[in-house]
Amino acid sequence: MKSSRLCAATLLGATALLAIPAQARDDGRYANSPLKPWFESLHSEFGQCCTDADGYVIADVDWESDHGRFRVRIDDEWVVVPDGAVITVPNKIGRTMVWKHYIDGHPRVRCFMPGSMT
Repeated sequence: MKSSRLCAATLLGATALLAIPAQARDDGRYANSPLKPWFESLHSEFGQCCTDADGYVIADVDWESDHGRFRVRIDDEWVVVPDGAVITVPNKIGRTMVWKHYIDGHPRVRCFMPGSMT
């Protein structure tokens, strides 16, 4: 009985770790990537995207566009993307990305790069 509970707890813990969203951190493994200089050049009216915040890939169901205005779901909260946060250069990776920060415990968008929604 004890071993089955221990096994179940271990499986639950491993499953919880797999469910954590991955961050786009540069820990050195992307040093030779041909896209590294491009990512480092991205900026919005709020500054460079990759300096103080990490980028996250956003699933198509977690962002929307309505008449040129964007909203994105971050930490289960829908956030309006300020016009100045939208990156307008061509998206070389094709995936939607957001760089976030927090104000008073709520997510805010520093940079937003829309994808193709395919």
